[in-house]
Amino acid sequence: MNETRIGEELMSDEYYDLERRTEIKASSNRLKKKFLTWRECEIVYSLQHRKIMKLADDAGAIYRFDGSVLINREIFDLYLERYRQKPHTQSSVRKVKNRWEQIKDEG
Repeated sequence: MNETRIGEELMSDEYYDLERRTEIKASSNRLKKKFLTWRECEIVYSLQHRKIMKLADDAGAIYRFDGSVLINREIFDLYLERYRQKPHTQSSVRKVKNRWEQIKDEG
């Protein structure tokens, strides 16, 4: 096994193997939970309870049984993608002048 020196640490070439890294990423996605409770959704999506429940209901991602509420993460993620905003370029963003620039232009 070859080793590469980075700083003071020795890193094996296995660390840089792209196939291995891709495989690890794919396996971690398989381990991702398919269903979340609304409390877990609050943490993952940084949204309030009412907003999560409304969006999940609109998406049809809510599963209820025995007083438990689960939200299907795949369905909810696909629904949230509908609200994705396209990026703005700097040319379309209006530049706001500070007070000194305004005084200089007026004078």
